[in-house]
Amino acid sequence: MIHWFIYAVSFSLIWLLSWLPSRILYIFSDLCAFLLWYVFPYRKKVILKNLALSFPEKKPEEHRKIAKRFYHHFCDTFMEAMSAIHMNKEKFNRRYRFLNIDYLNDLYASGKDIILVLGHYANWEWLSLLPLHTEYTILAIYKTLHNKFFDRMFIRLRGKFGVVPVPKEKALRIIIEYQKKRDPIITYFLADQRPRWNEIQYWTTFMNQPTPVILGPEKIAPKLDMVVLFFHIKRVRRGFYESTFVPLVMEPANIESYEITRKYYQNLEKMIRENPEFYLWSHDRWKHTKKYEQSLKS
Repeated sequence: MIHWFIYAVSFSLIWLLSWLPSRILYIFSDLCAFLLWYVFPYRKKVILKNLALSFPEKKPEEHRKIAKRFYHHFCDTFMEAMSAIHMNKEKFNRRYRFLNIDYLNDLYASGKDIILVLGHYANWEWLSLLPLHTEYTILAIYKTLHNKFFDRMFIRLRGKFGVVPVPKEKALRIIIEYQKKRDPIITYFLADQRPRWNEIQYWTTFMNQPTPVILGPEKIAPKLDMVVLFFHIKRVRRGFYESTFVPLVMEPANIESYEITRKYYQNLEKMIRENPEFYLWSHDRWKHTKKYEQSLKS
């Protein structure tokens, strides 16, 4: 009951705010960023710690500047997610451009299934527009939320233009079902998630730190002969984005172990270092690193 009440109040507020023009929503965003930095610090210690470890060559003053810009973008993405409730496809298409969509269409014509890997960078939620630009069926792998009402809300938002949300625990089975139907698919993963400690199978170096990784794309691509692309996204200006599909692995049956993971994190790190304020620094992504380093010493 309490989950329903929180959802009802939150969604009602979000629904009302989403009718506001973008310029007004961005004023709210600036206010929220100010509050989260100065008044009600939101994970400030985690953010500054992550930045200090990721950019040891930068001074603390530079870390703080990046953190402040992060808060503004973090609040912007929340407001942009709200605006999606009522935004039509024409307005979406002006704000979120896929620069090499013909590349996807060529892969579709050749019957290739695709795994698309992306990170928590810029505005990843608006990737839900992709079904408007390609004949591929789009599957979005997601982690189920504890609050089932919020879970339904995000499924509804992500599926607005035809994306099919798929819980991660059902991903392999559902992908196989689509392949049996010979329905070409793009399956996208937010692949920079942190696995639970007891589920970690592989570590890589990412942003100057030992980082545990999820291996869904690594295991599924060779098993099901799916090419792997990286989703490169660039914020052009506030509320406007451009994206490019970057080939990582075109012949998954002929790759070395963990090649997909290494290439993914190399591309993600390069993108982050270009504009670090657009990455999700508030997530405690390196929570297990100290425990890992201690295990190496023991």
